[in-house]
This record gives sequence, structure tokens and C-alpha cells, in this order.
Amino acid sequence: MRLTFTTLFVLLFAPLAFTQNIKAYTTAQAHSHNDYTRKKPFFDAYEQQFGSIEADLFLVDDSLYVAHDQKEINRKRTFAALYLQPILEQTQKNGGNIYPQQNVPLQLLIDLKTSGPETLAALVKLLDPHKQIFAPSGSVKIVISGNLPAPAQFGEYPSYIFFDGRPENTYTPEQLKRIGLISQSFQKYSKWNGEGPLTEKEKKVLQKVIGQVHDSGKKVRLWATPDNINSWRTLMSMGVDYLNTDKVREMGDYLRTAPR
Repeated sequence: MRLTFTTLFVLLFAPLAFTQNIKAYTTAQAHSHNDYTRKKPFFDAYEQQFGSIEADLFLVDDSLYVAHDQKEINRKRTFAALYLQPILEQTQKNGGNIYPQQNVPLQLLIDLKTSGPETLAALVKLLDPHKQIFAPSGSVKIVISGNLPAPAQFGEYPSYIFFDGRPENTYTPEQLKRIGLISQSFQKYSKWNGEGPLTEKEKKVLQKVIGQVHDSGKKVRLWATPDNINSWRTLMSMGVDYLNTDKVREMGDYLRTAPR
């Protein structure tokens, strides 16, 4: 087969161009989805220096538990024991910073599974004595997802409580100040399984959404994404701010060793 100059150029330089389009990602852009299912909740992702950790929260008899479903609730697996206490210990150890390095924050995404007002009130009661370690003044950013209050009620909550927005929603300037992140299901835009290339049509749709979020000054996360190296590279090339994963160690290893 005779190769033209154009064909040779594509074969030789397309992979390089793809790599150059990817900004320098680190584990600061990694999001530990359903973190409480790990062998060591919080610490598996923390030891990889992930920038974002997610926990589902249930309110039962005035106590806050982390679990995927209510039937999985274990009395020993409280939010305080698995997340709040380790965060307090690490910030104390690191002189008020969540990580040993200064200016390296951690986002804690808390998905409310039970009634929003009651669950959020119980969470605020638990967090309030330690509000100095939470953003905007501290290094841990609390972002609430799941059963959210109406945007008009955002201002009723302490300033260290931020909310997980949706790209299709419109927020006033004041409401947008309380949006800590904007998320949506990848499946809303694509059924891609992570094998081979993403179609150009779906890629354009995703890039439009990502661009709109960035234009609003916010970071974007997509959940229910394919979870392999090819999909991570694709999402990185499009500028997704947080890479959603259930493979904490694998993503950590990849982000530390991937070619730049």
C-alpha cells in the first residue's frame, strides 16, 4: 500500500497532537465516586491526593450514615466516623490544611439521599463547630448534591455550604455564587462505552455543555462515565474538570505516569 504524505502525517503526529490538547491533569482533578465503598473510605482517595471525594448520606434517627441504599446502613459507618473525623485529624496534623502542601484543596461532595431540609440541617449542625476548616476560608469545600433546596433558598445556609448545580438550570448571579460545581450524567449526552473514539456528534454536544459551564466560571463533573484509560484521556481532551472514577488506585497511578 502506498502511503501519501498526508497519511504519514496523520499516523505520525495525530497521537502527539492529541496529547498536546490535554492540559496537565493530576490527581487534583480526580473524583472518587461512591467513595464509602472503598476498602478504606476517605483514605484510599486521600492517599492518592484526589481533589474530590463523594459520599451518599442518609439521616436515620438523628444520625447521619454513609451508604448506597438505606438497607446497607451500618451503625458503625457514620459520616462523622468515616469522613468528618479523618478530615479533622488531617487538618490538625497539617496546620489547618487538608493536605501537607499548602493551597491544595479537597472537595467533599455529599449526596443527600433522605429528605433534603432535615438531612442538611443535621449536617450543618455537625459541621458548624468546625466551620473554620471549610471553604471559603478553609481548604475543604463542602458541596451538597442529591435532595437540594430550591436555589432561592441557597442563601439561608451557612457560607461554607455550596451546592451542586445542573448545566440545564439557570441561576441568578447571587445563586451562582453558591454553586460549587456543576454536574450531569454522561448518559444524558452519550451512550459511548469508552471503547474506540467518541462520535464527533456526541463530542460536539459535550464540548458545548462543558464550554457553557466554564463560561459561567464553574467546574464541571460528569457522572456515569466509562471508566477506563481511553475514556479518561477523552474527557481530559475535552476539559472535564473532575474525572469520575470507581478505580481510585488505577486512576491515581495513571495520572502520575501518563505522558504529558
